[in-house]
Amino acid sequence: MKTMLATLVFLIVFTSCKGDKRYHDRRDSVTTDTTSTIWDIEQFQRELNEEFRDPKISPLKDKDRKHFRGLDFFPVDTTWLVKARLERTPGESPFFMPTTTERVTKEVRYGILYFEIDGKEYKLNVYQNQELITREGYEDYLFLPFSDATNGEETYGGGRYIDLRIPRGKEIIVDFNKAYNPYCAYNKKYSCPIVPEENMLPIAVRAGVKAFQDK
Repeated sequence: MKTMLATLVFLIVFTSCKGDKRYHDRRDSVTTDTTSTIWDIEQFQRELNEEFRDPKISPLKDKDRKHFRGLDFFPVDTTWLVKARLERTPGESPFFMPTTTERVTKEVRYGILYFEIDGKEYKLNVYQNQELITREGYEDYLFLPFSDATNGEETYGGGRYIDLRIPRGKEIIVDFNKAYNPYCAYNKKYSCPIVPEENMLPIAVRAGVKAFQDK
């Protein structure tokens, strides 16, 4: 696996410079084959760690990669696998999303995701990077940046990202277990899109990658 963010960050940068698992399902989470779902999440974690170990593509500084033993993840929790309703927003004009440097990325709001967690309704905007979708294999890529109440303590202060693909219908599965940090959480040389204010979740999303502690 090469995370789609890696490609997105590559475009920005180089044009510019395990624990216990919960097997039960919450009422508003997705009912799935639990065994295969957990394997899929753990495979995501293994592949992400392999990318970070690879000196050719790792965002880690050399000193951090030398001591790297693996990213710190929240315990796999299938209740953070939620089914969202995708409401398209056709006709949206492209805009420039600010990043952690002076660079910007050209995005279009593709739609709005509506979903429930613990019986409460939430929504997040999902975007399409206008350069990335011109590249083979990324034509249906959707970019979901979000922030939540764990940021700055348990997770990276700038929020996290999730990779999605355009669904065939109006429903899309959002797996917060696959939330990962932007590369600038590991190395300030990267230029990473800043999570829009409207994509702030007022809850603690204890799933996915935790904050990175450098050496």
